[in-house]
Amino acid sequence: QVQLVESGGDLVQAGGSLRLSCAASGSIFRINTMGWYRQAPGKQRELVAAITDGGSTKYTDSVKGRFTISRDNAKNTVYLQMNSLKPEDTAVYYCNGDISTYDSGLYYSRDYWGQGTQVTVSS
Repeated sequence: QVQLVESGGDLVQAGGSLRLSCAASGSIFRINTMGWYRQAPGKQRELVAAITDGGSTKYTDSVKGRFTISRDNAKNTVYLQMNSLKPEDTAVYYCNGDISTYDSGLYYSRDYWGQGTQVTVSS
């Protein structure tokens, strides 16, 4: 069983910063790509940023230059540093991981999701 636990969400004023963390635990063999998604009320969940196991990153256009995704493979943790926050960044932020597990001689790979952490940016 694999769990992803996010932390770091908060209420912050526009222009402020937050750092989200997501720690993966359980019977993990390998963590491949990890990403952060967000979902605002009445909107679809969207990819914010992603990072491969090799460290390659991608960002949605609206956060480029403001957000930075990183990972600590030794701690099975991914981070999202969010600077210059805007009210439109308000959403529930979800961690996602493409994770491989090993059980009874077989490897399994699937997506796992965290429970979400609320980020609210006031104007």
